Amino acid sequence: MSLTTAMVLAAGLGTRMRPLTDDRPKALVEVGGRALIDHVLDRLADGGVERAVVNIHWFADRLEAHLAGRERPAVTISDERAELLETGGGLKKARALLGESPVLVANIDSVWTEDGVSAVAAVRRAWNPERMDVLLLLARTHRALGFDGVGDGVVEADGRFRFRRPDEASAPLAYMGLHACKPSVVDGEPEGPFSLTRVWRRLAEAGRLHAAVLDGFWMHVGDPESRDAAEAKLAELGR
Repeated sequence: MSLTTAMVLAAGLGTRMRPLTDDRPKALVEVGGRALIDHVLDRLADGGVERAVVNIHWFADRLEAHLAGRERPAVTISDERAELLETGGGLKKARALLGESPVLVANIDSVWTEDGVSAVAAVRRAWNPERMDVLLLLARTHRALGFDGVGDGVVEADGRFRFRRPDEASAPLAYMGLHACKPSVVDGEPEGPFSLTRVWRRLAEAGRLHAAVLDGFWMHVGDPESRDAAEAKLAELGR
């Protein structure tokens, strides 16, 4: 099975998470006694990921020190101290560290439960490089906490992802912060900060953006209130 390397996007300023990020990066904000980045790295390791490239910017020294002793998965640092590059720019800067094989990409503001199936392993099994360049993992909006949007789109019968159209008030599925991709999808993009969303929209038009759905409950941890709500949910579920 492929996808044994991951990129973890941990360089953000965490502005909405203040005051919890006044003295630490968002990645080190704790939910249920564990840092957000450890929630993600543990999920990746349990799903078969052997190596994770983590980008750093805000309170970079503190995050780098936290990760120094991590062995599962093994961590490589992508240093963005000089400039915050957003999701797409961060992936592009890390290209040399990631290599040419497909990788997983994970945000650090998602915590989720699993109904007996590893989400990471499910994405790895669903990945088909002949049919897709990106495979998004989506959450059902009715099984989500801390998400205040209207949903991102739907999965077609053939597995392709379609973004919500302007005439649609809402969509049943939302991107939950984990996807698989070919690192080369950012090669044609300019240097500097940019969002991966514009890459995904281009691939959707070409029929190369696919999606799978999380078998579990998703908690988006974007601010102190959603952090508290996620802690309460985990306690309620006994996780």
